[in-house]
Amino acid sequence: MITDLPPIRVLSPTAILGYGFPIASFAAGLALNPDVIAVDAGSSDPGPYYLGAGVSFTDRAAVKRDLRHMLIAGRARGIPVLVGSAGGAGARPHLDWTVDIIREIAREDGLTGRLAVIPSDMDKGALLAALAEGDLVALPPGGPAVAADITESTHIVAQIGEEPLIAALWAGADVVVAGRCYDPSVFAALPILRGYPRGLALHMGKILECAAIAALPGSGSDCMMGTLHADGFVLETLNPARICTVTSVAAHTLYEKSDPYHLPGPGGALNLRATAFDQIDPARVRVTGTVFEPTDGYFVKLEAARIVGYRTVAIAGVRAPDFIAQLDSILDGVRARVFDNFPDLGAGNATLIFRAYGRDGVMGALEPERHKVAHELGLVIEAVADTQDRANTICSFARSTMLHFGYPGRVSTAGNLAFPYSPSDFKAGAVYGFSLYHLLRVSDPVAPFPFHLSNLEDPA
Repeated sequence: MITDLPPIRVLSPTAILGYGFPIASFAAGLALNPDVIAVDAGSSDPGPYYLGAGVSFTDRAAVKRDLRHMLIAGRARGIPVLVGSAGGAGARPHLDWTVDIIREIAREDGLTGRLAVIPSDMDKGALLAALAEGDLVALPPGGPAVAADITESTHIVAQIGEEPLIAALWAGADVVVAGRCYDPSVFAALPILRGYPRGLALHMGKILECAAIAALPGSGSDCMMGTLHADGFVLETLNPARICTVTSVAAHTLYEKSDPYHLPGPGGALNLRATAFDQIDPARVRVTGTVFEPTDGYFVKLEAARIVGYRTVAIAGVRAPDFIAQLDSILDGVRARVFDNFPDLGAGNATLIFRAYGRDGVMGALEPERHKVAHELGLVIEAVADTQDRANTICSFARSTMLHFGYPGRVSTAGNLAFPYSPSDFKAGAVYGFSLYHLLRVSDPVAPFPFHLSNLEDPA
């Protein structure tokens, strides 16, 4: 390990590009002279729709606002700006959408420099070959992939590691925009390029990916600075209303992890058994001891989505105590009547779901207080079928049946439900499901993800 490395500072403006950040916090970060500005732009948390449909879950105007501040600051200071998981899900449509915004800002603000674009989309033919060779590995608790998981997917992306980003920086890129990335990669790329320990750089990236969420009070729309040394890193917020504590930083280290001592990623895992957290002053925390352990073979995680049907939804309120007390039997009766009238819908090509908010709408059967009787409930009637027309039919019939469903002791005759909207039924369109969540063995972490280098100010 090189011990005489100067501190390197990484500025993380926000938890996800488009979530915003206070200008004062960003300015405070710039005053500390960061070496790089990096941001994670995506997540699979919003579900498979955005990957499958090729659209962003963040708003274009909000993304442009954040990017404008970042790009102007980066070009003015001659430091790189890195964006990972572009457009939310990181597939080619999301990447192109983000690049279009960047070029628009460059034209409007007269910015120049070199732009590297790194797609992370995977070729279906190559994946079918990998499946046949045994290089497509199940990621527990999921099962093995089959050919249809690949061929039926609309978009398939790999979570790339830091190596393709480093290659782009090495080639002279001033701005790097990548498809789906392992979240810490954009924050760790420049430090690793400059010789800092991989384990510490990736652990710091693990915290910075969510910006000030790791602070007290936490926020996904505020800035965080990480300062990396050869033997550890320091985390600090850039807003005087927030502080970093040992608890807040350690808790975020455990965020989205099934094993408290190991954090897997492309090419290996972080070993946290020797990690130590120290409060060096009231607002800053120092982290030491994290090491990177390579795996036997380099694996990237695949994410893919495919259409599984079409959805129609109706929302209704209930305040009749007799109805609420008999809700389960009423829902069972409505379901039976729907499928009695449309017997062909019960052959696996349609689903009817009832969610009772105020009772168990969030946790379902796991709700421990399900027995408590509420004075009112919000009901969501959801139909998913193989066509939109079929989903419309199921939802409409279920809604009208429940509206006038008779039950013992019923007092109301005009209707059981109150609808906040007219029309009552919402045609939500295509429904996507995750089709791949597997590991792919690759022989080279860079070759499958080549970058394209161009001038920032070039037309789209």
